[in-house]
Amino acid sequence: MTMDIVEGAPQGKLEQTPYEAIGGAETVAKLVDAFYRRVARHPDLAPIFPKDLTETRKKQYAFLTQFFGGPPLFSTQYGPPMLRRRHLPHPITPKRTQAWLACMAEAMDEAGIQGSMRDFLFSRLTATAYHMVNTPDDDPASALDKLP
Repeated sequence: MTMDIVEGAPQGKLEQTPYEAIGGAETVAKLVDAFYRRVARHPDLAPIFPKDLTETRKKQYAFLTQFFGGPPLFSTQYGPPMLRRRHLPHPITPKRTQAWLACMAEAMDEAGIQGSMRDFLFSRLTATAYHMVNTPDDDPASALDKLP
């Protein structure tokens, strides 16, 4: 029997969430580690993230676990995600969104997330990432965080 757990998700042989299909906690941890190694080095992203990414990694792990259909770690630990509201204090431009997605795509490759499930998850992440945009690329305020 096949079951489409999330609308638009690829059908599998077993009834499982995308979280389970990609390998669960171990794969999400690999994804988060690979992602933040890239973010820390990215010239457009590093300035809007804290120098110490420990807490950010924990939150991203909890969020992605829940977002991919795993246990509701984020909601349990931090309350409702309310992503747009949580990201409003940070100048998120279309350029930064593209950079974030590029880092995530590379991290997904490194974590071994492949095929139609990867395409499905990346599509969901892309829609969510563009929903976070709150500053145009040409806004002078978006350059303030790059000052020494």
